[in-house]
Amino acid sequence: MTVKISHTQDVQNLFREACGLNNEQGSPRLKQLMLRIVGDVAKIIEDLQVTDDEFWQAVDYLNRLGARGEFGLLVPGLGLEHFLDLLQDAKDAEAGLSGGTPRTIEGPLYVAGAPLAEGQVRMDDGSEDGVATVMFLEGVVRDTQGKPVAGAVVDLWHANTKGNYSYFDKSQSDYNLRRRIVTDTEGRYRARSIVPSGYGCDPQGPTQECLDLLGRHGQRPAHIHFFISAPGHRHLTTQINLAGDQYLWDDFAYATREGLVGDIQFVEDEAAARDRGISAKRFAELTFDFQLQKAPQAKAERRSARPRALQQA
Repeated sequence: MTVKISHTQDVQNLFREACGLNNEQGSPRLKQLMLRIVGDVAKIIEDLQVTDDEFWQAVDYLNRLGARGEFGLLVPGLGLEHFLDLLQDAKDAEAGLSGGTPRTIEGPLYVAGAPLAEGQVRMDDGSEDGVATVMFLEGVVRDTQGKPVAGAVVDLWHANTKGNYSYFDKSQSDYNLRRRIVTDTEGRYRARSIVPSGYGCDPQGPTQECLDLLGRHGQRPAHIHFFISAPGHRHLTTQINLAGDQYLWDDFAYATREGLVGDIQFVEDEAAARDRGISAKRFAELTFDFQLQKAPQAKAERRSARPRALQQA
């Protein structure tokens, strides 16, 4: 027989006291959330007969996850970040908002303050010359009526050939493979970069530890992240995953969506490469256009207030 006491008045009073419901200080919103969380945890312990050993192992796991800064990695791995996108899609549908490039997860590796350029830019620092394949990326930002959006800010970031991101990978220079591009009068952005690699969770880290116990891999396909913003338009958080990657539709972070697959083309032409200003005969081209919805209110023009890394000067 399963013993259950979480519903009793004594335990309910305990949780209300612990969550600050018996005082007038603090945050009413946090109190509301915390009471729900504590109560649901208690019910999980009872309903699934969680042992003391299992409970404290879970506490230890959360300590290790936080110490490694991997909460932001596990959240998409458990489908929760994709759930937030699906929930917002459903809210949009209910409000009659449609059109535009699909949203998808931000992930945990954005760094604010990347260098700003007009129209076109080179993103890589040259440290992987001779190893990486040069990639020419371009596209047009339009509104849902098909009109180019001049002056939009295309904030993009991606990994190097080892699947690592600057700032988090201290071997890379500041803001390597991170740039902000202001679209020209035709709404166009252009970047010279390198073909990124996908990445996998650290095999020794707590995120992969959890995935192993779930019988899952922790691999992501090669991809490029984007924030796109413009006055009067809804901020877009999205990414394009590259066609042909073995994990394209098996992304542990559930970021691949219809309409967000980049058809990257590899060119083997020494003369064409020379015309592009590169010495290698092989390079890649990727064209991807974006559509921005009209902002229903001013706050929709801004990205979320999620805490993010900032490169120190």
